[in-house]
Amino acid sequence: MSRTQSTGKDSSAAGLVGRAFGRLGRAGGLVFLIAGLALSGWGAYEGAYAAGWAGTHGTLTVKQCEVSYPNNASRSSRKNRRPIRCTGTFVSENGKSKDTNAAVQLRQRFAQGTELSVQQTDAPTSAAAGDGDYIQSGMDRAWRYFGAFFGGWVLTGLGIFCLATGYAPFGNSRISYDAAWEASGRGLTRPVLLGMIGVGIVGAGVSFLVSYFF
Repeated sequence: MSRTQSTGKDSSAAGLVGRAFGRLGRAGGLVFLIAGLALSGWGAYEGAYAAGWAGTHGTLTVKQCEVSYPNNASRSSRKNRRPIRCTGTFVSENGKSKDTNAAVQLRQRFAQGTELSVQQTDAPTSAAAGDGDYIQSGMDRAWRYFGAFFGGWVLTGLGIFCLATGYAPFGNSRISYDAAWEASGRGLTRPVLLGMIGVGIVGAGVSFLVSYFF
């Protein structure tokens, strides 16, 4: 009798674990969807500024550059990533805006007096505040951000597919991939999936390829 009870408990426990992993796997579709939208939004936002389509374009004349590590960065991350903070004077292209305490994060040092093409994303709150935000502009950087924008389409498409069909991208899926694929063909899910993944892959590939020509 103890064996029967033990078996019943084991089976019940296995069922609970299976259902838990099933719910965890189904949640992967939502994770893909949120990650895809976030990646596309970030790529579009950063790309628009890097391309000069948003913000205020101008020149930052470098005064000095120094390595700035986060206080909590590990030794390995400090070795592999060296963000450079260059400070200087920013003057907008139209000459209407000037910030003598401008600063921008870069990947390499520049000599004093170097003029960098930058985009002001947020103006300083006052002339001496030093709290303006800047990014280095250039179409090479913009196209890489656009590549991330299109890459987000792939994740978004997968998220829509999983949420619409119930297919779990990981864990114990309650519906097989074949059944989910067949179900997706009875509505707009499959065309949306194929369209988003196709556009995402082609767009990301072309964007990264074009970035090397600038």
